[in-house]
Amino acid sequence: MVAQTINRAVRKIPSWALYVLLPLPGIYAFYLALTGGLGPEPINPLERRYGEIALQLLIAGLAITPLLKFAKINLVKFRRAIGIMAFVYVFAHLLVWLLLDVAILSQIWADIVKRPYITVGMAGFVLMLPLAFTSNNWSVRKLGPKWRTLHKATYAIAVLGGLHFIMLSKGFQLEPLIYMAVILAFLATRLPRFNRRRATAPAA
Repeated sequence: MVAQTINRAVRKIPSWALYVLLPLPGIYAFYLALTGGLGPEPINPLERRYGEIALQLLIAGLAITPLLKFAKINLVKFRRAIGIMAFVYVFAHLLVWLLLDVAILSQIWADIVKRPYITVGMAGFVLMLPLAFTSNNWSVRKLGPKWRTLHKATYAIAVLGGLHFIMLSKGFQLEPLIYMAVILAFLATRLPRFNRRRATAPAA
């Protein structure tokens, strides 16, 4: 009953609304950076905020399948918008690092090579590029079944994002570990063994 109520409400919300709503936290964070709301040194907090929003959106995208499978809540129509906006925030995260944090071309390459957490983050961004470029109806038609296979790279991207967050955190911090645990839990629901076990379980 709850799922049906949610699904009826969701059907009334156009997917394009996410392209209006999801940029707002990033715009507000940029406003805070300009006006001193992120402290006297706003670059690192802004960079971190964009990265966290990107990771949250990646997790939201991963949650869509388990929600449909186990709770019968259908948010599939929002998956593309969530994925595209996750890429936008990752790109914004990268731009803040490139243009405001480092800003020296030779140092950028040195950091990518020498700092493992940056290497991991950059690997995730590179994997996102073909997904962002093929997140359209034309690519779905052109690639056919290969499109779905290509977009399974989202799983690796989410893990790399979670690992990047853990690696850049100083000392023991619970928050990045929780993010990674949620990512792994959502990925576990996609394992064939998990699905077979659920399918053969006796009805309650």
